[in-house]
Amino acid sequence: VSFPSSYAVSRKIEPFYKGGRVQINRDGKFMFCPCGTKLNVIDVETGALHSLQQDDEETITSFVLSPDDEILVTGSRALLLKQWNWRENKCVRTWKAVHVAPIASMAFDSTSTLLATGGCDSTIKIWDMIKQYCTHNLKGSSGVVHLVEFHPDTSRLQLFSSSIDYKIRIWDLNSSKCVAVLDGHFSAVTSLAFADGNTLLSSGRDKICMVWDLKTRESKRTVPVYESVEAAILLPEKGDFSQLGVKKQGLHFVTAGSKGILKVWEVATAACVYTQPVPFELKEEASERSLTQCMLVPERNEIVTVSVEHNIVLYDAQTLQLRKQLAGYNDEVLDVKFLGPGDSHIVVATNSPQLKVFELATSHCQILYGHTETILALDVFRKGLMFVSCAKDKSLRVWRMNKDGRVTCVAQGLGHAHGVGAVSCSRLKESFIVTSSQDCTIKIWNIPESLTSKAKAALISSPETLHAKVTERGHDKDINSVAVSPNDKLIATGSQDRLAKLWSCSDCSLLGVFTGHKRGIWCVQFSPVDQILATSSADGTLKLWGLRDFSCLKTFEGHDASVLKIIFVSRGTQLLSSGSDGLLKLWTIKTNECVKTLDGHEDKVWGLHSNKQDDMVVTASSDSCITLWKDVTEIEEKEAQAKQEEQIMKEQELSNLLHEKRYLKALGLAISLDRPHTVLMVVKAILKETDGRKHLEENIVRLRKDQKEAVLTFLVTWNTNSRNCHEAQAVIETLLKHEAPDSLLQYSGIKSAVESLLPYTERHFQRLSRLLQASMFIDFMWQNMRLADAAQQEDVTL
Repeated sequence: VSFPSSYAVSRKIEPFYKGGRVQINRDGKFMFCPCGTKLNVIDVETGALHSLQQDDEETITSFVLSPDDEILVTGSRALLLKQWNWRENKCVRTWKAVHVAPIASMAFDSTSTLLATGGCDSTIKIWDMIKQYCTHNLKGSSGVVHLVEFHPDTSRLQLFSSSIDYKIRIWDLNSSKCVAVLDGHFSAVTSLAFADGNTLLSSGRDKICMVWDLKTRESKRTVPVYESVEAAILLPEKGDFSQLGVKKQGLHFVTAGSKGILKVWEVATAACVYTQPVPFELKEEASERSLTQCMLVPERNEIVTVSVEHNIVLYDAQTLQLRKQLAGYNDEVLDVKFLGPGDSHIVVATNSPQLKVFELATSHCQILYGHTETILALDVFRKGLMFVSCAKDKSLRVWRMNKDGRVTCVAQGLGHAHGVGAVSCSRLKESFIVTSSQDCTIKIWNIPESLTSKAKAALISSPETLHAKVTERGHDKDINSVAVSPNDKLIATGSQDRLAKLWSCSDCSLLGVFTGHKRGIWCVQFSPVDQILATSSADGTLKLWGLRDFSCLKTFEGHDASVLKIIFVSRGTQLLSSGSDGLLKLWTIKTNECVKTLDGHEDKVWGLHSNKQDDMVVTASSDSCITLWKDVTEIEEKEAQAKQEEQIMKEQELSNLLHEKRYLKALGLAISLDRPHTVLMVVKAILKETDGRKHLEENIVRLRKDQKEAVLTFLVTWNTNSRNCHEAQAVIETLLKHEAPDSLLQYSGIKSAVESLLPYTERHFQRLSRLLQASMFIDFMWQNMRLADAAQQEDVTL
């Protein structure tokens, strides 16, 4: 069996919007969302994004895209304006904003040549984008200028602004003077919309919208809208809006505000002609659902809303039918599971009472309302169409996905005395659910037939109420995890009291206790193939236990932090674990070893789940990121094999070159293979030739600069060994002889090379000096012995 040994990130669902103004380009294909120091450009169809990143790491306070989609300008806390070529992620120019405080608002005129910036310093500056200079400095507003808009008729050269004094000022750009003040709102003015050259609609947080006549500069009509309005947009004159209650000709507008729903108003009668149906129960506080922005995209016939919870929703403009929803920010992610018949979706529990269901292909996100407090855990039934959530509101809810991917709540259960922190579904059939809570109890809930039979499930209008079949006090402290065995006969629980326990499913009787962990247990999981239970703990270990005798079979050590989640992968032969330090580890059970450590998160990894095909894993963390991992073992093995084959071919070629004495090519090939020893062999072979020094010099000189740099790093190592010092010195001599000092200084790593070469070269020099002295002494002895020998012979002859 070949085990998976590596996973690679195939996709990340990260926060892309953290508040501020969102803008959509003219054809509606791209959306621009500020996110701290970045501005994210999102492809609306696929959800793919790329970021424009500020060099100075300063937060973006305001940005605007020109009406012709060509110029994008951002303003940051560093009081700089940057112009971007957003399609190529390039900053084209940067200039000082001349404001003394950050820019709060920006707007282009309809020709895309003039840019207005409203600052927190009560001034408005107008910039000529072609000639690149500031044309006007308009003073007179009070406080932050949070709204600037050019009059659509360019011949008028008028700018409208609003600041903290709730008045709308009209500036004549010919005279740089404020020519009129429209006074009527009693709270911040949030949006301005021009119906025609002489009619202006303004909305405010004072729960009214006002229609102004720009000829007389008087208010024509005040429409009370009974909610704090963040945006009002005019419906186009052309188009069939009869489904939104538009029956007559005349001005109609849409408001978005604190109630979280869109309403259509008729200006002539000041009446609300359409109210969007509520997609959630009205028990929640309004502030959580309120809308902060609303835009019309005429090209795609869409209305786009942005909510306080950073959700961006696209509606059909004529029917207000939901087309797509994107979640901009997920906060802490507490759990995640694959969902759908082919694992086409993921369901995510974030630090909120709403569930998010993402369609992986399009990034479309459904938001499920029902729970009233933070959802803590999820589990999905085997078929992938029904799943369960449990929350701090002491309840659990059962959800079902229908054929077109829509999810509805079909049942709910109440009964725990505290928040429900763990849940597990039956494995064989959709027959029961097990929950555990901070009240230290386990409850088993039966799922009635009516929920599982398809015909009736379609007719369910309100969620059924579930009742617990069995309740058992299981532990002395919080129960962190609960699991159901693959045959639906056993339940395992893991608790903060350092114990894991095994229970019978039928009557919840205790079968045994697993003791051995030194700290609280975070996760328990049954093996899909063996009678084994895996546990992970805050003591940084994973343990495998036999279900027959409750003995510890294996312990896996390697995590430096609490191990929060474990799952069996590769058909039960491997374990994947996630820690509170953001690391994932893949373990092979048979060998007890950690095969791979994956670093994909910055914070605690709470969610970990694999798909049915066992080739994808999804993780979710407190760093707001959801990461999808793909098993890339096969791809990596193929790459390694191809590399190996290439190496063998090159080595064969190298030995052929040496045999044919084509030393220059052999040197080049050995350097490209990064083989210091082979390069040394080639150098030795050259030196053995007649006129070896000369040949070596010729070959070294003909090398490229990068090859010489590589040889220099190799010879530093050769020089440390007295056996190879001659070859090293011969190459150094050639380099010093043929390279000018200036060009040598350009070599990478020359400083450390010289520092390493000096002491060893001195040592070799001293050794050679000692050898020379010793050889001189032998020579001297030999000469003396010869003299003595000669004297003896003379004596004999005498």
